[in-house]
Amino acid sequence: MSTSQTHTLNWRLMEAGDLASIIAMAAIIHTDFYEDDAIYLERMRLYGKGCFVLEGEGGKLFGYAITHPWQLFTTPALNSLLEHIPDHPTTYYLHDIALLPASRGSGAAARIVSILADQARSEGLEVMSLVSVNNSVGFWQKQGFEVVHRPELDAKLKSYSDDACFMLRKLA
Repeated sequence: MSTSQTHTLNWRLMEAGDLASIIAMAAIIHTDFYEDDAIYLERMRLYGKGCFVLEGEGGKLFGYAITHPWQLFTTPALNSLLEHIPDHPTTYYLHDIALLPASRGSGAAARIVSILADQARSEGLEVMSLVSVNNSVGFWQKQGFEVVHRPELDAKLKSYSDDACFMLRKLA
């Protein structure tokens, strides 16, 4: 993707009409982390203001982000429904940020992390958390996240992958 094309990529809130594209992107990006279509539908229904798509010229989608308030250190299992958002969340959980190869290196991932940090603050949350996979720890560290070892999460992290680790970022 050329520099001029990267400037035309913008994050916007996800809409119901985006779901088919999101599901298609997930099949390309997350071959090792399959989630049922119902997961995407539920996250948008439960917390639509935490669901974004990366849109380029002509409305083509290049990525998505799915996030929501949650309880710190109770990471949802992969491919599991939430059923509800907690009444008193203690973290802003980044469920998935996924970019098609054509948009990687465009700065879009760092931009959405900044947007999500603002969203977390607007919810009164002081911590963001995630499960890092695909050797992405270095990227997340550049975004201010730190690896946190919690034995009670070990089994759940193994359900993702051998390199999965829990990370958090304190918001100032």
